[in-house]
Amino acid sequence: MKRDYAAYFIDLDGTMYKGRERIPAAARFVRRLQAHRKKIVFVTNNSTRTPEFVAKNLTQNHDINVTAANVYTTALATADYLDSIAGDMRRVYMIGESGLANALRQHNFVLTDQEPDYVVVGLDTAVNYQKFERAVLAIRNGAKFIGTNADSNLPNERGMVPGAGSLVALVQYATQKSPLMIGKPEKTIMQMALQRFNLSKDEVIMVGDNYRTDITAGINVGMDTLLVYTGLSTKKEVSEQRIKPTYEVDSLDEWKME
Repeated sequence: MKRDYAAYFIDLDGTMYKGRERIPAAARFVRRLQAHRKKIVFVTNNSTRTPEFVAKNLTQNHDINVTAANVYTTALATADYLDSIAGDMRRVYMIGESGLANALRQHNFVLTDQEPDYVVVGLDTAVNYQKFERAVLAIRNGAKFIGTNADSNLPNERGMVPGAGSLVALVQYATQKSPLMIGKPEKTIMQMALQRFNLSKDEVIMVGDNYRTDITAGINVGMDTLLVYTGLSTKKEVSEQRIKPTYEVDSLDEWKME
């Protein structure tokens, strides 16, 4: 049984914590990875937060001591992907928050609503009709349509609120154009993470609680996967899938390393 992976790509909500609730086995799992000198990358579909914010939350609220260098968000993946194809076309109209804006600016993209080359739609909790209007008109005028991720909902203390995918779907409906999606379950975010951290897919295992996003992203890029039943997916749901995770555990405490 292959367990000697050089690096672990790890999901956050449902895997490392459940909202504000700690998962004690998650902190123990990360400490064991650190003791074995494994590369740790938290791969998240959240485009609103900076890596610094994510790392601070893990450290202060969940006893998982990591830095921004361990975090790869869909905002970073979107910026990395656009940088790889954009050339001199650096004008972006964005629906999103500071995490996405910072990532795009770090790659020298100009954020503008005037004749953008790309329209990027991510989660934006302050979005309004005018933002959607500008995005739709720009895409209909020829801008390339990029979606950070297709998550329809996000869990919070009030319930399942609209996710980035819901905003992307509105723009898609109004333009009749299909976006290029970056985040899990698409393989783009995985490919960008492998490139950024100079890893090959055979060196990495993807760890997550959601078969339809985390595990499918790993499968789509040809990576081994570890599903932990502390979050969204159930054993019944996974048993019905044609392609199973490489490994399944009830708790990350069960995972043993060589």
